[in-house]
Amino acid sequence: MKATILHKAAAALLLGAVAMGPAAADSAPKEQVTYRPDVTFTLRTGIADGKLVFIGAKGDIEGQINPDLHVPEGAVVQINLINGDGAIHDIALPDFNVDSDDISGKGSSTAVVFRVDKAGEFKYLCTLPGHVQAGMIGKLIVGDGVADVAPKGMEVAQDPTAVGEPVGKRGPRTLNVTLETTEVVGQLSDGSTYRYWTFNNKVPGPFIRARVGDTINVTLANATDSKHIHSVDFHAVTGPGGGAEVTQAPPGKAESFTFKALKPGLYVYHCATPMVAQHISNGMYGLILIEPEGGLPPVDREFYVMQGELYTTQPHGTPGEHEFSLERLLDERPTHFAFNGTMNALTKTHAMEAKVGETVRIFFGVGGPNATSSFHVIGEIFDRVYRDGDLITPPSEGVQTVTVGPGSAAMVEFKVDVPGRYILVDHALSRMEKGLAGFLHVTGPENPDIFHAN
Repeated sequence: MKATILHKAAAALLLGAVAMGPAAADSAPKEQVTYRPDVTFTLRTGIADGKLVFIGAKGDIEGQINPDLHVPEGAVVQINLINGDGAIHDIALPDFNVDSDDISGKGSSTAVVFRVDKAGEFKYLCTLPGHVQAGMIGKLIVGDGVADVAPKGMEVAQDPTAVGEPVGKRGPRTLNVTLETTEVVGQLSDGSTYRYWTFNNKVPGPFIRARVGDTINVTLANATDSKHIHSVDFHAVTGPGGGAEVTQAPPGKAESFTFKALKPGLYVYHCATPMVAQHISNGMYGLILIEPEGGLPPVDREFYVMQGELYTTQPHGTPGEHEFSLERLLDERPTHFAFNGTMNALTKTHAMEAKVGETVRIFFGVGGPNATSSFHVIGEIFDRVYRDGDLITPPSEGVQTVTVGPGSAAMVEFKVDVPGRYILVDHALSRMEKGLAGFLHVTGPENPDIFHAN
């Protein structure tokens, strides 16, 4: 059900009437009085903790960052927005088809007025490119906020801290790896879902850690409620199809093979059942690390991050369950880009954290199936980059952005010297608008010798 939207001119008149006081409001034309809101909020734009935000400007929400706005069901709501930082902004509530005029210049303002006739939690946000990712998003809570206004799916986003145990100085061993292939409805973003195909109910699949000389027994078990055959191809395998030829498992069946880890490196694995690109796009990819003899040098933090694309019939941001689009896949026109499977994986669902002075290592891969990534961490320089997952060749040093193709990987390392929030991106930056961003939160003392505001 759509909300009743009241014209922006009426919102502007209301804003003026409130400013002029009751006497002026009483003298207004009768038709304007019918637009008088039941609830009014005033927000201003600003910067807090290095993020662009909405800040409560009056009443109970004054001073709150991206405050929750509570309103009764059926109310006419007015939201006033004042520009507090001078950049261009607006305010929109997509669930109610509400979008204000843009405002630019400090002190400029706009307002929206609309009726809410459904209970639940909804988002308000700034629609300017990159502003949601920078922090300009909050919640409008209608009624008790418990109505089931959007589909719910399981959480499929892979935890970036799930990197396993370093091999250290140990000798070769025999390892057993079991991958269960599942087809599940997962949470794509707030208010939308998608039927993912996964390894072990996560996207990407589990991070597998071994060393040169290990013997690895792989079992691929396809869930009984799957509708498709699945398999696995390890780029770390020397053998037919990387294991895919012998692991084509129908629903309810399991297949297995054994391989020896011959070369160190960071390798992609993925499903290789036709249509291969569809299986990969739906979430069937992951990384396997083959450490060199003696293991990798120790670092303070390790993270597991993979980039992928989704091709859906519905445009990015549409509420409800999204459906796979074969046409868009074949045309290589993704509707969504994601780190670790979902739109919120590394911005809201899972936290990547480090402390000033620590060294961070990111195992980064691209599942694809089609787009090449220009991986970059805004505000950092990679001290060491192991390109193409190559752990044999000495690393490149002092690298700003690393190119990683689909089906490839890179290992990057850098020391964090200044506290703040660092944004992981693909430097094809329009992809941020399709969901591709992650946050690394660094805490600790300021370091004015390296960076300070004037």
